[in-house]
Amino acid sequence: MTDTASTVETFDARYTPEGRLRRYAQGRLRSFWSRQILTLSGSVFLVFLVSPVIGAIACALALLGEALDCLLLRRVPLMLDRGVPFVRVRLWTTVTGAVQAMTISGAVALSWFNTPHEGGTFFTLAYLTGAVINAGIVLPFHPAATLARLGVYASCVVLLFAHMALFALPDPPELMIFDLLGATMMAYMAHIFVRYMVQGFARQRQNRRDALLRSEDLARAYVELRENQKDARRLSLVARHAMDSVIMSDAEGRIQWVNHTFEKVTGYSMAEVLGRRPSEFLNGPETSAAVSDQIAAAIGAGRSHRAEILNYRKDGQKIWMEITLVPVLDETGAVETVVSVERDVTQARKHAQELARAKLDAEAATRAKSDFLATMSHEIRTPMNGVIGMADLLCEADLPPTYHDYAETIRHSAEALLTILNDILDLSKLEAGRVELSPIDFDPGACLDNVVRLLRSQASARGLYLGLETDGVPPHLRGDDTRLRQVLLNVIGNAVKFTEAGGVTVHAHARPESDGWRLRIEIRDTGVGIPQDRLDHIFDPFAQADAATTRRFGGTGLGLSISRRLCEAMGGTISARSEPGSGSCFVIDLPMARALSPGAEAGSSLSDAGLPEALTVLVAEDNSTNRKIIEKFLQKTPIRLLFALDGVEAIEMVQHHRPDIVYMDMAMPRMDGLTATRHIRDGPGPQPRIVALTANGFASDRAACLAAGMDGFLTKPLRKADLYRNLSEMRPTS
Repeated sequence: MTDTASTVETFDARYTPEGRLRRYAQGRLRSFWSRQILTLSGSVFLVFLVSPVIGAIACALALLGEALDCLLLRRVPLMLDRGVPFVRVRLWTTVTGAVQAMTISGAVALSWFNTPHEGGTFFTLAYLTGAVINAGIVLPFHPAATLARLGVYASCVVLLFAHMALFALPDPPELMIFDLLGATMMAYMAHIFVRYMVQGFARQRQNRRDALLRSEDLARAYVELRENQKDARRLSLVARHAMDSVIMSDAEGRIQWVNHTFEKVTGYSMAEVLGRRPSEFLNGPETSAAVSDQIAAAIGAGRSHRAEILNYRKDGQKIWMEITLVPVLDETGAVETVVSVERDVTQARKHAQELARAKLDAEAATRAKSDFLATMSHEIRTPMNGVIGMADLLCEADLPPTYHDYAETIRHSAEALLTILNDILDLSKLEAGRVELSPIDFDPGACLDNVVRLLRSQASARGLYLGLETDGVPPHLRGDDTRLRQVLLNVIGNAVKFTEAGGVTVHAHARPESDGWRLRIEIRDTGVGIPQDRLDHIFDPFAQADAATTRRFGGTGLGLSISRRLCEAMGGTISARSEPGSGSCFVIDLPMARALSPGAEAGSSLSDAGLPEALTVLVAEDNSTNRKIIEKFLQKTPIRLLFALDGVEAIEMVQHHRPDIVYMDMAMPRMDGLTATRHIRDGPGPQPRIVALTANGFASDRAACLAAGMDGFLTKPLRKADLYRNLSEMRPTS
């Protein structure tokens, strides 16, 4: 911040309400003795013209008010510095100002009532006018105190003239009228004087502030000028030695200077290009005319511009240049110089194209692999389900022990193969980004307990314990319990599988967050452990701790990879820490939403009696099953129900039957629902309420329906309660 800017802030601080109050106190204290000249002069005149007693009393009254006011004003800065509320200090100073005015009015009243001749009235009014002017000149600093004083003085004049009219009417009475006129003229003159002072104060304040701002602008301009000079020297040095080409041109684009890099890149010397436009010698047959025109337009308009353009070297070789144009404007805003920084991006452009092609090829290969795996997994799993089913029947049949053993072997082998296929299918879906989450309200404790009970028999068969501990886990959360169960089965199943002695402990706890809960599940085992150099790879597809582990325990190595991808899809993480021979600990950390309140999803039901009568509803739906469902929903209602099989028929039926509500399917033959809605909205006559019927509940679909002119949105499968509620919301109001 410059010193001038600091001065402006100090100036503004002086004119805040608190700053003006401080200045009011200081000014009143400084002018104390000058005010007493008027007080003492008036008192001396009263001593000699009326009586010493009256003069002394008037002087004492005036000085008493001044003393009370000044004693408080001396403490104003101290009170404000100590944190006394500004409003309270302003109130106190207003009160003492009013008291001071009352004492002046008392002294004036003494003069009024004790002066035996007509000149005393004029003297009193003149003295009071001086007091009014004295009070008015501080109006900008303390409006409340000024208005309080003026109110006291005005009341004093009114009371004095009222007393004259009632108890001391002069003879002749017309003298009182002259006194009133004189008082009015004095008040008007005081008003003119005070207004002039206040306006002058405002003008002076604004003029001084403007002068400070101009000084600040000048100081800033001086600093900027010096910085610009430094920048110019630095930029000149940079431009000469820059690795990019630098061209300086005039307002018409003619070259004035180029650096050595330009000569090296283009093959042209400075002498060959001076006074010429770059397009005259750098453009060629394949140079984009549109880009060249854009560059010329930017130079003419005096605006910055970036572009890539194909140029030609002096030897005819093609080069791609990335150009950045920056105009330098003079003080009038006109273009003075154009600085162009040009970089040879030929190799970078070629490399980017190769990377883009490689990326597209890799993505296509990944999609092809994922699609192939997904298709083959589905095709193989179907007959495998039949194999397993037949094996189950054989195992339940009364077979000789040898054949029963054959059947058990077939079943176990088929189940193992099906598990591998399911893992491959899940991995292909995750890699293709096709996995979908289905959040519902569920009990996380029950989910954990079910998984542990399912795997406990496997652990017991191996002589292992499998324990579950929960701490602070709420009974109801919202998330995808199916995917959570899949992750738990993978991780806890691995822990049991790779543990030979001891057991596995599952500990779960949750902590609240602003938008839900954070569920943390730790699975600790006493198994073989994982080497540190393999911890970062165990979540890779087809990876295990080492080859010996694969031979010893079997498995594909897909479970942890799938678990990590599922956790990431749910917005969480899974991590591991371990030491060989000391067991492992896997930590699952997942965000969970709060469960919906009971009945929040179902909604409140509406009875048939709550539906409006004489309501005509048109359903545009090409699927006969969906039409039948809606017809069954509404068959016991007083609604007149019409059906259209496509968008064209829906438009015609709207024109002929004028329904109150139209339920419009999105995908129909001949004309879809969005197009039909636009036609209906463009048509004449009364407009129905139109509600979308769609199986897609995405935000983009909802936005498209509203943009087409629809009033509502219902997703399939359609529920009766949702239909009734929507009918009640969409029914005509009249």
